[in-house]
Amino acid sequence: MCTARSSISPVRVAVVDIGSNSTRLLLADVDIASGAVQELLRRSQVTRLGEGLDESGLLSERAIARVLRTLEDYREAINAHGVARNLAVLTAAVRDASNGASFAARVRDQFQLDARVLAGEEEAQLTFLGATWRDPGAVRAQDGTPTVVIDIGGGSTEFIVGRGRDAGFHTSLPVGVVRLSERHIRSDPPAAGELEDLARDVRGVLREGLPQRERAPVQLGIAVAGTATSAAAIDQALDPYDPARVHGYELSLTAVRELLARAAAMTEAERRALAGLDPARAPTIVAGLIILAEALEAFALDAVTVSEHDILFGGALRLADLG
Repeated sequence: MCTARSSISPVRVAVVDIGSNSTRLLLADVDIASGAVQELLRRSQVTRLGEGLDESGLLSERAIARVLRTLEDYREAINAHGVARNLAVLTAAVRDASNGASFAARVRDQFQLDARVLAGEEEAQLTFLGATWRDPGAVRAQDGTPTVVIDIGGGSTEFIVGRGRDAGFHTSLPVGVVRLSERHIRSDPPAAGELEDLARDVRGVLREGLPQRERAPVQLGIAVAGTATSAAAIDQALDPYDPARVHGYELSLTAVRELLARAAAMTEAERRALAGLDPARAPTIVAGLIILAEALEAFALDAVTVSEHDILFGGALRLADLG
């Protein structure tokens, strides 16, 4: 990653997030002088890289192929936009897989991307930076209000507690939507016992991984990534999806519980037709809503602010040497 501050402003950057459930792209111009980020293009594709990882310990060839096809399209978009700097972040699935390092090397060599398998600390810092950077929805966080950023992924969930733009406590816990869906959900729609076991699993991991001394001071929650943005879109019945109405949306715990009850009562086919939900997220949204609800309960929060600004946004700022 380039660290020398450029004299040219703005700088055009590309950030790719290769996660356990989705592969995403952000192209943006970052004004170094003001810190403003102008989004040029954002894409997301559910690729389920973490499929089967919990059982096998490996990234499967089928899952790898899905990601590589998506990266081919993203590389074309990057080329078309004349990007100056790029970064590809690889997170929980690649960290956990025994063949993760070789996959990262393939991404680096085949697509000319600065592919980095992030340690949990760097992932937390980039996510917190993105969620709290100079944004109206994060004003209280910027003012020093103790804040938790919740990033629910396919293989893990990141929790970052901080004040202002300084991340303090952070942890990556092995509760992700793909991992837990594969572990617990066998019926369609899910059986009550499956939902209870999944929630109990999440609750136990959060109890062990989130110390009370870190949870107690938190007054504000910001939720990023696909589960949270999908929940905000479903709650508003957005069709088509509108990021301007999702970003900054306040989602109450009551609403999350109601969305969970509604989604869990549907078959997967019915969830695919649910307004506001990407059909590709239909198999995992129930697990995601359970994780989100349990996270809010763990921090004694009645609501969470949903943000479109996550690790992609943080990566863009880092490429412009602003974080």
